[in-house]
Amino acid sequence: MPKLIVVTREGKEREIIGETGLSVMEVIREGGVDELLALCGGGCSCGTCHVHVDPEFAAKLPPIDEDEDDVLDGVEGRDATSRLSCQLPFGPALDGLRVRIGEEF
Repeated sequence: MPKLIVVTREGKEREIIGETGLSVMEVIREGGVDELLALCGGGCSCGTCHVHVDPEFAAKLPPIDEDEDDVLDGVEGRDATSRLSCQLPFGPALDGLRVRIGEEF
């Protein structure tokens, strides 16, 4: 199974084995990282699952659609690496993906 590397806001790194077919958000939550709130449960409407994605993986991710872009506009700390983890399907192509939990909402 592919692994996801999560860096918490405090800078602690955790490796989580993720199930293919889940979103990155679901892998993080199931891995016990509670600082990712994900209040809307993956509905692309709240921004509380904001992560910063390692630029090396940018080309492997689906492009940001209009809805995700609109939600990210309201997120503190948005930058070129910002994504909503609920919009990123996880699987073998993202094995080793490194994300940093976004700023507190």
